[in-house]
Amino acid sequence: MHDPLVYLNGVMTPLSEAKIPVLDRGFIFGDGIYEVIPIYQRKLFRAEHHMARLFRSLAAIGITNPHTRDEWMVLIDQVVSAHPADDQMVYLHITRGVAKRAHAFPKDITPTVFIMTNPIVLPSAAVRQTGVACVSMEDKRWLRCEIKSISLLGNVLAAQHAAEQDAVESIQFRDGFLTEASSSNVWIVKDGEVMGPPKDNLILEGIRYGLIEELCAAAGITLSARRITRDEVFAADEVLLTSATKEVLPVSHIDGLPVGKGVPGPIYAKLYAAYQIAKAA
Repeated sequence: MHDPLVYLNGVMTPLSEAKIPVLDRGFIFGDGIYEVIPIYQRKLFRAEHHMARLFRSLAAIGITNPHTRDEWMVLIDQVVSAHPADDQMVYLHITRGVAKRAHAFPKDITPTVFIMTNPIVLPSAAVRQTGVACVSMEDKRWLRCEIKSISLLGNVLAAQHAAEQDAVESIQFRDGFLTEASSSNVWIVKDGEVMGPPKDNLILEGIRYGLIEELCAAAGITLSARRITRDEVFAADEVLLTSATKEVLPVSHIDGLPVGKGVPGPIYAKLYAAYQIAKAA
């Protein structure tokens, strides 16, 4: 079995040999952040946006950024270059570091830095042709969803809720308003207009959020960010998911009910085509 090389705290090592101390605060508290960057033909896609979010998340929880932007690029290139696939998904994981177990931030601690990559797996053409099924649920996560935290138990439970019902995603609502799915941003389309929840602490602003804004502007599609009710989601002509691994993906059913006509719609087709052009640029 192939044992890929990964980066851990200054050393390139086989994944099977990468180890951290049990007192690492990422293991003990989930005290850290992560970032995921898609790579097409060995070129990072929207790298500047991903690095900006990485830096924002580190600052938000008070972890001193262990590297400059250029240093991060060198480390990422080392890991990507060691992998045979041209299209990859690189994963960055930074924790506060190793210290005696105590809740408050320890002083003089060195962050743990881990980088790995895997071949990117995208939805098949057959899945895109039919669309995917989702389920709805109440959003019970914490109120700092804008931080890309490694503390993902809420997202894990939402993903499991979907898996148990043979659905691709759980679309979440907080106090009756759309937030996001377990690992995707969610958009609705009504009368040709694209709408998404506002960029606030209730959602993780996916890098595809900004990309969808750009693609809509270029295609002359109206886009607005506002609070969206549950009723609006179920009355939408189209519902779309966006993420690094899903790109743009149409939702055909929610809770067993068809979205619009129950098949992918024209706005999805336009945005997916535009996304492919953006990838190849």
